[in-house]
Amino acid sequence: MYDYDLLVVGSANADLVVQVARRPGAGETVLGSDLVVHPGGKGANQAVAAARLGARTALLARVGDDGHGRLLLDAQRAAGVDTVGVLVGGAPTGVALITVDPSGDNSIVVSPGANGRLLPQDVQAAGGLLQAPRVVSAQLEIPLETVVEVVRALAPGSRFVLNPSPPRALPGEVLAACDPLIVNEHEARVILGDACVSDSPADWARSLLAKGPRSVVVTLGSEGALVATGEEVAQVASVKVDAVDTTGAGDAFTAALAWRLGRGESLVEAASYAARVGAAAVTRAGAQESYPTAEEVAGL
Repeated sequence: MYDYDLLVVGSANADLVVQVARRPGAGETVLGSDLVVHPGGKGANQAVAAARLGARTALLARVGDDGHGRLLLDAQRAAGVDTVGVLVGGAPTGVALITVDPSGDNSIVVSPGANGRLLPQDVQAAGGLLQAPRVVSAQLEIPLETVVEVVRALAPGSRFVLNPSPPRALPGEVLAACDPLIVNEHEARVILGDACVSDSPADWARSLLAKGPRSVVVTLGSEGALVATGEEVAQVASVKVDAVDTTGAGDAFTAALAWRLGRGESLVEAASYAARVGAAAVTRAGAQESYPTAEEVAGL
């Protein structure tokens, strides 16, 4: 019988990273550093981040039967993630092409590969895996219909956390299950669409909440986050750090928040902890390699 704090349903990519002096414009070529390959993908990142903090974590994902897939599986197991739900084959492993500038900001293009073959029937076949966790976390680097199936398969009492990245319009069934919906500024603007008539993150949070989620978190980078429930919109401060690489920091935030919610903390408490985890993650290069242990977060 499975017993997890957190089940992550999502993507697993190989991150192909190049450091650049500046990102190229249209039609322009820019020379960069040597290519570095890291295990990544929003789903795999969240699973590793949570496991490194001490959460009992499982991942439901799909990778290719190739070198990148083996890299991803090895990284999950090394972090202590249960990979019983990781399916192999059907397409090459997903790849993210990432450029990082000197300020630590990144631009990313994703080739979904096997992630696009994680289908609703895979969720159905996972059976008891969906009945075990306190919290289930998902993103949108897998098919939307698969996320819909995850919502339908949730066990009574399980909490659903969604980071809609890359952002797109969401069906009401998915929005109604989110507790919370976690967005950054770009994701908030895309999901709100024509309803985004303000530059105030607090207004975005309220407008998003009106679309049906039980709660909303708007991440604000170095400024922390806003937490919105039916009762309040609260600001959560971050920790001031020198950013080296922001790749995967949002995934670390989401994983930490989901885990702490499963432990019974309030949304404000969980978001406050998650902001510290995200701050710790940006002080080191890479995504999964940058994720802190609980001891490191306690030292911030």
